[in-house]
Amino acid sequence: MYSTCIFCHAGLGKNEAIEHFPVGRRLAFDAAKGRLWAVCRSCERWNLSPIDERWEAIEECEKLFRDTKLRVSTDNIGLARLKEGTTLVRVGDPQRPEMAAWRYGDQFNRRRKKHYAMVAGGAVVLGGIAIGGASVGLFSGVGYQIINQLYQLPKHLTVARIPLNGAVLRVSRTHLDKATLLPGENGGIEIEFRHKPLTSAAWFTKQKSTVTVSGDEAIRVARHLLPRINRAGGKANEVTEAVRVLEAATDSEALFGRFARIAGRDRSNDVMALKDLRAPVRLALEMSLHEEDERRALEGELSILEDRWREAEEVAAISDDMFAPPAVTAMFNPLKGNRQ
Repeated sequence: MYSTCIFCHAGLGKNEAIEHFPVGRRLAFDAAKGRLWAVCRSCERWNLSPIDERWEAIEECEKLFRDTKLRVSTDNIGLARLKEGTTLVRVGDPQRPEMAAWRYGDQFNRRRKKHYAMVAGGAVVLGGIAIGGASVGLFSGVGYQIINQLYQLPKHLTVARIPLNGAVLRVSRTHLDKATLLPGENGGIEIEFRHKPLTSAAWFTKQKSTVTVSGDEAIRVARHLLPRINRAGGKANEVTEAVRVLEAATDSEALFGRFARIAGRDRSNDVMALKDLRAPVRLALEMSLHEEDERRALEGELSILEDRWREAEEVAAISDDMFAPPAVTAMFNPLKGNRQ
């Protein structure tokens, strides 16, 4: 089992409670169907474990769940907190809409709270700078420009890293908001997005880097973009509607194709950006990608998930080491090896 979330690249953490599966601080399991997930505490998404690492761990989870007194349960879902801090989610036999609403509702609601907390924190900081600037007489042309630059800064920070054709493309919030979903050939889809220049020369010439991907590659890119576009999460009624949208589609390809035709209905005019789709639609698209991963894994295509984990580890390593001096990286490498 890899130690990094295949969706957001954050570390999954460790637990000391499950001897056969020490990865993850929150684990979800379905003993009847033999499924085990490590739930990422950063993005709240469920990482399905490799099949050869599940069985003993599921038995341990079941025993610990039954033995703990700190638990709440319904007919279909149970939640238990172990003494050492690990949380167990026991899945019974819910209907698909119920399972999707419970599973994704928690994810999108937590994401929404985090988003609003960050927005409020940013407003407080900028307000403090403005008040402080006024008190010391910094509201000259230069002072105003400094405050404006601080306000604009978050829009230009990298929010997604997308491995593509041997390079890692860095996407800012400004780029993210302009990503578009279009109908492709033979009923497929295309995604067009911009990214930061790959070379310093391109930076100085202000070269615009735009990429258009189609088919499976577009789906891969959507996995990186949609969680960031849906950074504000969703209200309970939006998640409920998203589940209904998901239920109406046969698979993720059909769902994306349907809304690609809507978003790119008239390519002679400005096409609709992904962020401009209704919130329930965007949430449903993200849900469908997650469920498509698990469907493939359960059909035996575990190599696909293994590739995704490996890719996630590589991108996380790039992110971790980007600003670290070589001497610091060399010092930490042995420690990382000991942890894994």
